[in-house]
Amino acid sequence: MARRRRRRRPPSAPAPDGARPEADKPAPRISENQDGANPGDGRPSSTDHPQRAPHRNIKGRTRGNDNRGAAPRFAALDLGTNNCRLLIASPRGAGFRIYDAFSRIVRLGEGIASAGALSGAAMERTIDALKICAEKISRRQVSKSRCIATQACRSASNGAEFLSRVREETGLNFEIIAPEEEARLAVSGCAELVDTDAPAGLVFDIGGGSTEVSWIRPVQRRNGEARMRPPEILAWTSFPMGVVNLSERFGGKEISRDKYADLVEMIRKEIAGVGDPAGLREEFLNGRGHFLGTSGTVTSIAGVHLRLAKYRRDAVDGLWLAESEVRDVSEQLRAMSYEARANQPCIGHERADLVVSGCAILEALLLEWPSSRIRVADRGLREGMLAGLAAQSERRRRRRKRKDERGATPAGAAKPSAPAKE
Repeated sequence: MARRRRRRRPPSAPAPDGARPEADKPAPRISENQDGANPGDGRPSSTDHPQRAPHRNIKGRTRGNDNRGAAPRFAALDLGTNNCRLLIASPRGAGFRIYDAFSRIVRLGEGIASAGALSGAAMERTIDALKICAEKISRRQVSKSRCIATQACRSASNGAEFLSRVREETGLNFEIIAPEEEARLAVSGCAELVDTDAPAGLVFDIGGGSTEVSWIRPVQRRNGEARMRPPEILAWTSFPMGVVNLSERFGGKEISRDKYADLVEMIRKEIAGVGDPAGLREEFLNGRGHFLGTSGTVTSIAGVHLRLAKYRRDAVDGLWLAESEVRDVSEQLRAMSYEARANQPCIGHERADLVVSGCAILEALLLEWPSSRIRVADRGLREGMLAGLAAQSERRRRRRKRKDERGATPAGAAKPSAPAKE
């Protein structure tokens, strides 16, 4: 069967008379290192197993970094309800050079909806993955890191206690971030993929335990700026619904068409309850707004749509999909048996019982906020954290430079003499 051609250019609205539509802006180039590290969503890197014991007390700055003079290396670690994801990179031009990456499905939030707490098995799985992350951060001589935990640790009664245990056993110091910060990082992480010619956008991040939605307005890049400026977030919201808790509640392996329709309608009502917080509804109703999705759900839909024999980030990240294509794939996945979904190379057994709930969330969003164009982002919170760490590092560098310039003696000026001894 012939592979469908990948479309990079968004479906454009008719240009005004005499105007030529600008070419679609490509995603920033992310270079890989010699280890083949891949920052892709949900796909483990080739170096899953630790080679030596990690340093303890990895608290923002890693000890023993002798890589002075080179570009600083940053680590971004995102511990979600379903996944544990790490990205190690250094700034390079308008993007980042990736040194290492790791992603593992740990299902930390499994059973929280009924028990209200993290289970022992889920915590053990997660700590095993975090030990690998700690080793990678140590081995790659990271100069600054940020570790965040999201909905699972926010909602679990023992979330803070678990992260204290993580700090003792791995040296990793996590912060539980608020939904607002989670939404901001998602937007920052995929800012390069926003269509700056569109007057409005909706960024969604379908997670394991929650879904964050941000209504944005693109901001044009200023002359001389190397990096794309993050879009303006006009409003945001967070729903305590994700692929893990919805699948546990409604079943994820087999779901009838009627049950799926009921699920979509339930989610749509939750979304409708937020109203129009950014005043952008008219833009979407008139076909001028676009979606930008950052999650395993949307990347899985893209991979199935492209009929990829193996997941490829370069084919998925930045891809434009039509609303009809998203709906077709969603129905295709819903109608499949669990085993058929598990045999899809871009889904696998670990996601086969979760992806249909993610499709339902996306369909509900499209019902309430119509859009004919959906862009896929295989990037998100980690890239947002990296951008923040890079910005902080650049500000510190500039402050040091100004301080050095103020303290330098002008050429030809006499140095102050030492006071005479009495």
